[in-house]
Amino acid sequence: MKPIRTLPDWPRGRFVPFEHTSEVLRDNPWSDPTERIVNVYLPPDYDPDGPRIPVIWYLAAYTNSGRTASNWRGFVENIGERADRLRAERKLGPVAIVAPDCFTSLGGNQYVDSEAVGAYASYIHRELIPAVEAAFRIGGSRERRAVVGKSSGGFGAIRFGMDFPEYWAAVGDQSGDCHFEVVLRNGFAEAAGVLARHGGDLNAFLKDFWSTTNPRGSDFHTLMNICLAATYDPQPIKELRLPFDLETLELDPHRWARWLAHDPIRRVADRVDALRGLRAIYLDCGSQDQYAIHFGMRLLARTLEQHGIDHHYEEFKGSHSGIDWRLDVSLPYLYRAIAPVKTTDPA
Repeated sequence: MKPIRTLPDWPRGRFVPFEHTSEVLRDNPWSDPTERIVNVYLPPDYDPDGPRIPVIWYLAAYTNSGRTASNWRGFVENIGERADRLRAERKLGPVAIVAPDCFTSLGGNQYVDSEAVGAYASYIHRELIPAVEAAFRIGGSRERRAVVGKSSGGFGAIRFGMDFPEYWAAVGDQSGDCHFEVVLRNGFAEAAGVLARHGGDLNAFLKDFWSTTNPRGSDFHTLMNICLAATYDPQPIKELRLPFDLETLELDPHRWARWLAHDPIRRVADRVDALRGLRAIYLDCGSQDQYAIHFGMRLLARTLEQHGIDHHYEEFKGSHSGIDWRLDVSLPYLYRAIAPVKTTDPA
């Protein structure tokens, strides 16, 4: 019987674990590790003595870490295997992929600096980019560097393009958090219900969460809201508050305003020059996103258009889950923006 599963026979790249100890994260409020392993994917023809090749930095979604980017999974390619196939299909050229580990005690990251979570934007820009790109023949300048992510990683990618344009030539925001009034408020009632079982005490919930071996989906959503509060409205750990009344869901205008100030849609007007300076902005989202993010991504694309900012937006049939296959579209799109320009020798 012939095998029904065809194994790839094209050249394969490799992941190299790059160990780094951070000074920026040393005083983070949760005592999260300062020693991190960064996954660096190198293509099969990577030459440590050759010219630098472009690099795409990959920001993991909430509850994940860059360390999962190299994991074997049944039926789904990891990002290195995907890059190998895309290279074999001539959709990618030689490109490295760097997946930083930004996991936290609050379940993940939004990739902005916060005294209540940690300075993860500075960690990547001030420490990791120089350290990783000094250790490998990759990147080296904004023209050869792109960033992409999904969900919280997508939020981080578009914010990096807005806040650190000197580092990035292209950004890919896939189903990233935006339009907070719709996308984030949807989950407040669920979080209030979970916290009610803990007397409204956020720290009591956190202790119970990390002591249980079987957290539920509602627990993860509540943890996410606490992470967002610590990111967008940072307070000392014992004083963390959500931006609404836990009994009535009435919004606290002051706290909610601090959240809204981080909404990428609201930040576009102040970051027009930075966004116009990017070579490529890639956006996509599933048309059945269970968190209603497609409404936000539509508005983000419309806002970019209103400000004359060039971008590419795609909406596909799908939800917020199981959409790694969309990297088949975003990675080649970003690669084309940072690939070396081929020159033809004169005859």
